[in-house]
Amino acid sequence: MNIFLAQHHGMCFGVRDALRATEDAARRAPLTVLGQLVHNPLVDRALNAAGARRGELDDLGSATTHQVAITAHGASDAHRQAWQKAGHAVLDTTCPLVKKAHQALATLVSEGCQPVVIGQHQHVEVRGLVGDFPQAVVVLDESDIPRIPSHPRIGIVSQTTQPMESVLRLVDAIRRHHHGSGVRFIDTVCHPTKQRQSAMSELIDECDHIVVIGGRNSNNTRQLAQKSIAHGLPTLQIERPEELDPSWFINARNVGVTAGTSTLDETVHAVMERLHQIADAQRALATREEINPLFHA
Repeated sequence: MNIFLAQHHGMCFGVRDALRATEDAARRAPLTVLGQLVHNPLVDRALNAAGARRGELDDLGSATTHQVAITAHGASDAHRQAWQKAGHAVLDTTCPLVKKAHQALATLVSEGCQPVVIGQHQHVEVRGLVGDFPQAVVVLDESDIPRIPSHPRIGIVSQTTQPMESVLRLVDAIRRHHHGSGVRFIDTVCHPTKQRQSAMSELIDECDHIVVIGGRNSNNTRQLAQKSIAHGLPTLQIERPEELDPSWFINARNVGVTAGTSTLDETVHAVMERLHQIADAQRALATREEINPLFHA
């Protein structure tokens, strides 16, 4: 069994900076994180070890500490201001690329466009994007497009972790459905997401089995797994190396490995080590069977 690690994988700079800033702040003074900093339970555990508490962005009573942190997924200005007015010191760890998506949406609204966000309606990033613009319509597939009201100008942005291919298909579909409108699309899919999706395409071309590492509620991790599944490859999404079952790899020759943008480096290393152990065990078994065809493990 051969193992190939994607050229681009794992934690992006936005997540890394958010984690470092939150851990440092929690060690200096009591801190409440307003939600899940990133969608990874192992990151939650690391923050707990640093002393960070957990609150909810929508609940001003959920934080007993003076210092609160907005997660890497961002928040609306309304939420940010509400926490400040309640007397809290706000640490904003919003990813810079998510901030760019907020700025792009605000620009489109200022230009008089009907705002549209491509993404998951209940995802924390999307809730933050539309929080200051109640007229915004969130779409995830073509069945959502009829909900976009007729308007001379339609402005579109995307959740930063959506697959670019899906986003472009939806933009084209919106243009067809609203052929009488001027449609402006600002590409807000983040570069790390594009890199990891592209690297996944390379793995799909080379491998017959795929392992995707990351939180089960991580959108970008799930999109990586779905891309592999859509190409018909056996795909395993895991959070920890302990989830690897050697029997799953019995028929595997070339195993591709990637990780979502909120996956810790040490998790990737541990998974790779476990996969190499499985590969070594397979080779040892094959050698014994060659020496003694009657041998049965």
